[in-house]
Amino acid sequence: MGVSRSGFYKWKKRDPSKRDINREQMIATVKEVHQKHRTHGYRWTAAFIRINMGISISDNYAYKCFRYLGMRAETLHRVRRMPRKVRDKYPNLIYSTWETVDRPRQVIVSDMTVFKFWVFYFEVTFYFDVFTKELLTHKVAERRGSRDQYIDGLDDVRKMLRGSPDPTILHTDQGSVYASLAYNQLIKDTNIIRSMSRAGKPTDNPVNESLNGWIKEELVIDFNIEQCRSREEFKATLDRYRKFYNEQRPCFAIGYDTPLNYRRRFERGELPHKNTFADRTPSPEPKFVRERRKLSDKEKDKPPDNLPVHF
Repeated sequence: MGVSRSGFYKWKKRDPSKRDINREQMIATVKEVHQKHRTHGYRWTAAFIRINMGISISDNYAYKCFRYLGMRAETLHRVRRMPRKVRDKYPNLIYSTWETVDRPRQVIVSDMTVFKFWVFYFEVTFYFDVFTKELLTHKVAERRGSRDQYIDGLDDVRKMLRGSPDPTILHTDQGSVYASLAYNQLIKDTNIIRSMSRAGKPTDNPVNESLNGWIKEELVIDFNIEQCRSREEFKATLDRYRKFYNEQRPCFAIGYDTPLNYRRRFERGELPHKNTFADRTPSPEPKFVRERRKLSDKEKDKPPDNLPVHF
């Protein structure tokens, strides 16, 4: 270490510095105060010392003293940490297998978004077809916190699916209305199967989250929805945008086709009819993690570059 023997022993036998003495005194003071007032933490202890003892001590210094002494505030209210119980009312049937959806009306997603501008606060509920990206229906709440727009939108979806022999998965988040008995009672005798995202996982519904963002941008920038000065004008703008979105707006996810034409092409047999959704393997593990593992496994299986070459 470049230290002489004599220098090391001289350093070892040195008298404690003023800083060391002050540190020991401060630690003793913090310990003494805490032993008398065990219900309080380091911030309260630091304030008590400053006010009643006239000693300058920062909250951060008191925190370090607490850590050094292994002390913490005591309380009669014990914190009970229990493993998370499964509260999901309906299982997640999709996870990260959205690209396997292979026909219209196979998976429908719904979510609520808010428009806030001028003096208005509008809650709008959208229903999208995952395969065609078609905006099936939208409803505007008549008042803040209303639940009618969710149920009215679901009623529209029920009418669209009437007579269809194939099952449809309706995927939503765990909002109180989506999980309510009244909402799910509407689909009790239908071919609609419920699916829900995990709590606090907006990435479990990426289609809706992405489309909500695009729709808001286009409504504000291209359709000037912030210039609306009445609820009727706002609704009329939404209706006009929905027609544009479904019939005129090219969508990147479906090869820059329009949602309505893409569905018609599928119905005419111009698009290949796959069977990928039935063979999906739902997993809570993110897709990018699985792909990274596959690449890692491929790298392990590759032979080393320095192997001898035999001719």
